[in-house]
Amino acid sequence: LWVARMVLMGEYNRGEIPFQEVFIHPKILDGFGETMSKSKGNGVDPLDVIDKFGADALRFGIAYLTTETQDVRMPVEFVCLHCDATVKQTKKNRVLPVVPCPSCSQPFSTQWAETDEEKSHGRAAVTSERFELGRNFCNKLWNASRFALTNLEGYEPEALAPGALRIEDRWLLSRLATVTKEVTEALGAYRYADAARTLYDFAWNEFCSFYVEMTKARFAEEDADKAVAQAVLAHGLDTLLRLLAPMTPFLTEEVWSLLGEVAPVRGLTRRGLPAAVPAAESVCVAEWPMANGTDIDPTIESQFAVFQEVLGAVREVRQGQSIPWSETLDFAIACDDATAALLEPMTPYFAQMAKATPTALGPALSAPDVAISKKVAGAEVHVDVSRFIDVEAETKRLEKEREQKLKFVESLEAKLGNEKFVANAPVEVVQQQRAKLDEARQALASIDASLAKLNK
Repeated sequence: LWVARMVLMGEYNRGEIPFQEVFIHPKILDGFGETMSKSKGNGVDPLDVIDKFGADALRFGIAYLTTETQDVRMPVEFVCLHCDATVKQTKKNRVLPVVPCPSCSQPFSTQWAETDEEKSHGRAAVTSERFELGRNFCNKLWNASRFALTNLEGYEPEALAPGALRIEDRWLLSRLATVTKEVTEALGAYRYADAARTLYDFAWNEFCSFYVEMTKARFAEEDADKAVAQAVLAHGLDTLLRLLAPMTPFLTEEVWSLLGEVAPVRGLTRRGLPAAVPAAESVCVAEWPMANGTDIDPTIESQFAVFQEVLGAVREVRQGQSIPWSETLDFAIACDDATAALLEPMTPYFAQMAKATPTALGPALSAPDVAISKKVAGAEVHVDVSRFIDVEAETKRLEKEREQKLKFVESLEAKLGNEKFVANAPVEVVQQQRAKLDEARQALASIDASLAKLNK
């Protein structure tokens, strides 16, 4: 309003007041697509969200949802104060003074309760499931931080010798530099959702689920390699806390304080880079991290991106077939020579993180006779399940998947066979549809091959 008033008065045009940037945020709607308001009783109480999920979950959740001008739907829920069950808000119950809990049958009051009798049931909290993401994220980061703090006991900063960094160390440093650059640019442009989602993906999928898992074995030995792992882990956690501080200030401040006890002096001392320095007393006053361009390695980032997809496919097969972790899996990867060269050095990590061994790698290889196949970017993973598979159940699953894929192929063929669509649609849209059709046909052929082997 202040900006609008100044514009109308012409004071911006006279140059008397400096131009201020205006940040436009999305409108938050309820689960029915209606604007939240007190009169409708369909709003979320931030204090209730803090009580149920935590203050950091609220802040991070809001940042994650702030997708510029696109409206955001936020389903509203009551939380029964008797059994803590969540009750979905409907257009009917959101205006009732008293609502019976479907789980425990005990009534609770809402904002519309007026009489003493209605209020005697106790007011239910009003929250949304959308903030569970923030809570789960904070829990994940806290657990990973506890692991890091435990394994940083005895840490002493020292200069890293040339060649001391392992491949996973160089990958993490490259990703740290890339993520720092992306988050800094996103915050500078008020793209809070981009910053939050970049940090979420990096912290959850790369720092916690991959780097922390890959370095566990290195902390068991008292040698130089352990010292390197400690230095990189301390530096990685330090940088991540600085980047997350604006969105999760309470969690990052607590971890920062604990990190200062085991690693008061942090930083990677390498050739051409400054020596490790004492950490700031608080993450709130610590300097914003700077992206080190020399650490960015596109090749190693591509290498780990492919590795992550293949590993995810193997784990998905293990979980889908309920194969216990005590059993070792064999799998083959059909891919081109370039992808094979990227995956070859990652072989030991498959055994460490999925208890699986790649038996073949490269183009023109044949899948095992009884295998579950998964397509990933630039490769196809064939997991040998001959010792574990229920042939009848897997055949039914594949037949169902084939039916769905066949319908998808037929719908794309019909769309691309429509001359009006091909003539009037933008060229890039037509190309995307054709690429989808090619990919779907390849997937269908893979399913047919798997069914043929099972029937055989």
